[in-house]
Amino acid sequence: MQPTHIEHIGIAVKNLQESVRFYEEVLGLECYNFEEIADQKVRTAFFMVGQTKIELLESTENDGPVAKFIAKKGEGIHHIAYAVKGIEKALEHAREKGVETIDARPRKGAEGLDIAFLHPKSTFGVLTELCEDKSK
Repeated sequence: MQPTHIEHIGIAVKNLQESVRFYEEVLGLECYNFEEIADQKVRTAFFMVGQTKIELLESTENDGPVAKFIAKKGEGIHHIAYAVKGIEKALEHAREKGVETIDARPRKGAEGLDIAFLHPKSTFGVLTELCEDKSK
């Protein structure tokens, strides 16, 4: 596995609109995309900072993964996502190296990317996402 770059940093927030306002009004960034991913029980907002995206994540359900994260750890950095080529092989490589995965195989995520998560138990406490943009 050879990540090409940090695809995005995911930040869990309680209120997406309030958070977007901070990023726009205080940091001067422009939100370029809002998206709801129903099967992940999350609404997202995206910003570009140089070559890296910031993804704000708001839970749409009280039992969603982001809501559980916030209940346990509070708002803040939720995950770091790395862009890879050949996500299936990257996921297989991680498992061969003894890394526990959350996803057995890639699934669709925000912005049409194929995604898969590595469990923080195996990544020194950091929820790690692998992403591949197969449209490129």
